[in-house]
Amino acid sequence: MSASERVRELRAQIEEHNRLYYELDAPTIPDAEYDRLFRELQDLEAANPDLASPDSPTQRVGSAPVAQFRSVAHRVPMLSLNNAFSDEEVVAFDRRVRDGLGAKDEISYSAEPKFDGLAVTLTYESGVFVAGATRGDGFTGEEVTANLRTVGNLPLRLRGEGWPRLLEVRGEVLMLRSDFVRLNSRQREKGEKEFVNPRNAAAGSLRQLDSRVTAGRPLRFFAYGVGVTDGLPAQPETHSDLLDLLSSWGLPVAGERRRVNGAAGLLEYYVDIGAKRSSLPFDIDGVVYKLDNLAGQERLGFVSRAPRFAIAHKFPAEEATTKLLGVDVQVGRTGALTPVARLAPVFVGGVTVTNATLHNEDEVRRKDVRIGDTVVVRRAGDVIPEVVRVVTELRPADATSFVMPTDCPVCGSSVVRAEDEAVARCSGGLYCPAQRKQALLHFASRRAMDIEGLGDKLVEQLVDTHVVRTPADLYKLGVTALIELERMAEKSAMNLLAAIEKSKRTTLARFIYALGIRNVGETTAKDLARHFGVLDGIMMADEEQLMRVSDVGPVVAQCLRQFFAEPHNIEVVEQLRAAGVTWEEGEPTAAPGGPATGKVFVLTGTLPSLTRDDAKALIESAGGKVSGSVSKKTDYVVAGAEAGSKLEKAEQLGIAIIDEAQLRDLLNPEGEMRDEN
Repeated sequence: MSASERVRELRAQIEEHNRLYYELDAPTIPDAEYDRLFRELQDLEAANPDLASPDSPTQRVGSAPVAQFRSVAHRVPMLSLNNAFSDEEVVAFDRRVRDGLGAKDEISYSAEPKFDGLAVTLTYESGVFVAGATRGDGFTGEEVTANLRTVGNLPLRLRGEGWPRLLEVRGEVLMLRSDFVRLNSRQREKGEKEFVNPRNAAAGSLRQLDSRVTAGRPLRFFAYGVGVTDGLPAQPETHSDLLDLLSSWGLPVAGERRRVNGAAGLLEYYVDIGAKRSSLPFDIDGVVYKLDNLAGQERLGFVSRAPRFAIAHKFPAEEATTKLLGVDVQVGRTGALTPVARLAPVFVGGVTVTNATLHNEDEVRRKDVRIGDTVVVRRAGDVIPEVVRVVTELRPADATSFVMPTDCPVCGSSVVRAEDEAVARCSGGLYCPAQRKQALLHFASRRAMDIEGLGDKLVEQLVDTHVVRTPADLYKLGVTALIELERMAEKSAMNLLAAIEKSKRTTLARFIYALGIRNVGETTAKDLARHFGVLDGIMMADEEQLMRVSDVGPVVAQCLRQFFAEPHNIEVVEQLRAAGVTWEEGEPTAAPGGPATGKVFVLTGTLPSLTRDDAKALIESAGGKVSGSVSKKTDYVVAGAEAGSKLEKAEQLGIAIIDEAQLRDLLNPEGEMRDEN
């Protein structure tokens, strides 16, 4: 095969893989194979300069910086649209269009999302992309051809056939929300400035003087119309047909576009897209309505700098500016403390907002939010409003910093925060009213006290009617109190009381787990019970003594001490004992002997033939321990398919990593445990 033939073959293969990746989100080869094909094409073009072509996929990597962008006059002006903000304005638009056409019956429109990106125009000559520019002021834009070549889903050569000698395509360059999140994550890792929103990120990326920077940004293009055409064999009759034609040539168009009839159809589309807005992969700020018939568009023409045949129906603004009056702290079901901004009322996202989340203390510090600041608030769909950023140039001299409280604002218990967490939490788990429902559900769960019949709805009623405040109150319930609850007959009440009575006889490990102490799971509870033998020993142990327990590190030891340091929690434990909750106590028992005795394992990923429970049982039967997290005390990480962050942490700490076959070998009762460390 000659070099020119191989180049043509490689270009076709790479562009097809680009189509599968960008348009269908269904790649068929791994990244490494794509990179190999790309490098081969680069090498062939470098060795054969006469084979270079502007429509080659290798042109997407960018080029050296330019001094500045060249101004380009648009052949056909890129005019803006008039806006509609109410149903009445849309009805009036439809009436004007019908009057202008002399139409008595309903007419058809093309309705499509209004992308929140950067408008551009692309020029194709004989199907090859040769130039591109920004909208600019509508009459003159900036020539950004090299940067546009790097946009992954923008075709450098049109597919199919029937395209004209000259084609100007109008559309929008934007960044998908998922790509925006990943880009900002990379910016944070590099210690560089983060982007405010996807639109700013897309605009800033496309206007880089060094197109190699643009090539590293995940931009997308969507077409929504045409400018000049010359030599088009058959002119489409409607705008909808025109978009279908562009799509057949490989130009991405909005999949959410629709042909609708009359004002009712326009408004129905607006409501439908508005409901889907938060789930779309890209940001939109409204919808666009265009008379579908192209001949009708030409008849209606333009007024001032906007077409008579189209209008943008804008959504309520998702961002607005207001004053931060103060910061309250809410306590969630799991004890997490969330700072909430109290705002001067502001209309945003279609509603009046007076509160917005600040997420956690670290976010408050990172955004440098202070009481008295002017802040930008964002509300998208049903998403909880949040403070996005501070307008620092408007900061008053008396603005004050927020300080997370040291005591729970609900119950007064100490507020604690683990070293490896961003969230501060109330330590009064069994006592705090904000955590009651979650604490009761956990206490009654199958692996804890196993109180059959005590589910979500019943717990809701018991807490909301103030019948039960702590787990100890469950053991004081009687038939009379229960049958007064909704949908609780006498038989159901008797069954629940029997289950509560049965739960009184438990094990020390189950009881410890039932208390809901943060970071104390079933395995750790078993280790504590086996090591200390009695509950009082656990309650009185200091952190150093607790860390002598297998799989108990500084974080878990600190959680245990904080829990038992709260008088409220001790009081509930004593009430449970007084109510008759019992378990066998005794001297600490030695761990079972076996080839894995004293060794700590962590499981991650999917093993070929063992379920997570099977692997855990196998390890424990050999005397080993299974932990839910990787620490310096971990001896082995057993990694299967799609292993996650635990594998990464093990590699960082230099912990032995084994697969299922090696695990079976290590636990082989016929041999001895080999030390892989």
